Amino acid sequence: MSEHNPKCQRDCCVNSLNPKSCTAQTVFLQCVPWRKANGHLCEEHSECRSKCCIRTSYRPNKFCSAKSIFLQCVSWRKQEGDKCQSHSECWSLCCLPLSENSPLRCTKRTGLLALCLPV
Repeated sequence: MSEHNPKCQRDCCVNSLNPKSCTAQTVFLQCVPWRKANGHLCEEHSECRSKCCIRTSYRPNKFCSAKSIFLQCVSWRKQEGDKCQSHSECWSLCCLPLSENSPLRCTKRTGLLALCLPV
């Protein structure tokens, strides 16, 4: 999606939020696509410079975010006591009912091996 623009060196003008932006060319003279910076709303990893599009809070919106020190996209997770539907929603990776008739909630892992076990 590159087009000629006299303000851009080497004819690399691409769509962005601006709505047009100049980008660098690769060694093979290809225009590098513009990607969103951290903090911008996104739907897919490919939209972000960091290639990391995740939820960052209770809100369902996803935002471009930095990767972890291990170069992983680590999505925000619910805190202990929050209602949940699956283990993957919780920081503890443990979603259990607190009692027989209560709704599922994020809970601490228990025991010597820190397992996700009902209390």
